[in-house]
Amino acid sequence: MSQYVSRLAGTLATPPRLRLPGAHHRKPRRIAMLSVHTSPLHQPGTGDAGGMNVYIVELAKRLAAINIEVEIFTRATTGGLPPSVELAPGVLVRHIDAGPYEGLAKEELPAQLCAFTHGVMQAWAGQRPGYYDLVHSHYWLSGHVGWLAAERWGAPLVHAMHTMAKVKNAALAEGDTPEPAARVIGETQIVRAADRLIANTAEEADELARFYEADPGKLAVVHPGVNLERFRPADGRAAARARLDLPQDAIIPLFAGRIQPLKAPDILLRAVAVLLDEDPSLRSKLVVPVVGGPSGSGLAKPEGLQKLAARLGIADVVRFRPPVGQDRLADWFRAASVLVMPSYSESFGLVAIEAQASGTPVVAAAVGGLPVAVRDGRTGILVEGHDPAGYARALRRFIDEPGLVDRMGAAAARHAQSFGWDTAASGTADVYLAAMHEHRRRVRSHHG
Repeated sequence: MSQYVSRLAGTLATPPRLRLPGAHHRKPRRIAMLSVHTSPLHQPGTGDAGGMNVYIVELAKRLAAINIEVEIFTRATTGGLPPSVELAPGVLVRHIDAGPYEGLAKEELPAQLCAFTHGVMQAWAGQRPGYYDLVHSHYWLSGHVGWLAAERWGAPLVHAMHTMAKVKNAALAEGDTPEPAARVIGETQIVRAADRLIANTAEEADELARFYEADPGKLAVVHPGVNLERFRPADGRAAARARLDLPQDAIIPLFAGRIQPLKAPDILLRAVAVLLDEDPSLRSKLVVPVVGGPSGSGLAKPEGLQKLAARLGIADVVRFRPPVGQDRLADWFRAASVLVMPSYSESFGLVAIEAQASGTPVVAAAVGGLPVAVRDGRTGILVEGHDPAGYARALRRFIDEPGLVDRMGAAAARHAQSFGWDTAASGTADVYLAAMHEHRRRVRSHHG
């Protein structure tokens, strides 16, 4: 990993450009945003598309609304795509050819980073100097390209990890594959190279410092937002259930997300099996939708969850549904009694905020950013560990206390109001300013 990076750096790095006087204290006019392994145009819940896709799309739109143009570079995954697509006014998606279009797993992408970087440089070569004021990379693969691009352009680098190898490896689901050493090395290099690191929560900032020795002065916490126009209680649970053809009086614990060991949908199924063992009369009342597609290490056994449901004897209450668009997803959240997120690790858990904004309480693992996203005992229930019996107990509370879903749901909708994307965009713009200031200071001292 480090060999090809240093080789690339040698061919691309030039002395940083000195900025013109008078450019101080202004926010960037245009930024290059990098999302190598997942396109902002892809459907979340499929393949490697998830919360990060939503994050990049929403953040870019809100930055454009405060007059920061965003160009998002992503890898072309089908032939014949136009070189650039306008996603929204002020937001351009640039498709870069790097490697075969189809069938490349995320693990195979490091080998394509040279080609991707070359494509980014070609797109930039036609522009005037100083075209991009700043580079904002998402996830470690993009961080490597961002590091080189920022050096080449004499621009500051802001990086968001989204997930970290060392954190994931410290909390691995049984049977899941650990993240490779190359990723750990790559992340360590990016932490050193970035002018600013954006963490979703204070805990993530702490993990960056603890696991990667990040300079605390580089760390900034910006909570992701939620689209509050889309995710809202709207016309309520009954109407959403009617639209989705779900029984009005059912108890509906929902799983929504990518089907992979990390997200632990199997724990929800096992918890439901515990509930039905304890109280067989619940069989006629429970409907358990699993909305999402296999991803990551879950692709090895795409039917694994269906087989587990059959083995547990609960196939009749579980409904598997493919990933859906954001508006339809909002309806699933409204229709559910409770969203269940038993993840082993979650840098923030955007889905938890989306469900709460829709007026639905959340039962979640007390990991990562979920204790920030969910207020335990007020807007949902946090469960320590991953014992299905613990989740069964939490779900039992919603069954035994008929008013709890509505009470917690109302509190959840209020709680989610503080997570609007406008807040996230202005917080991110502040980080950009700090990174630009830091970068200028470094260039001055370097040339002093």
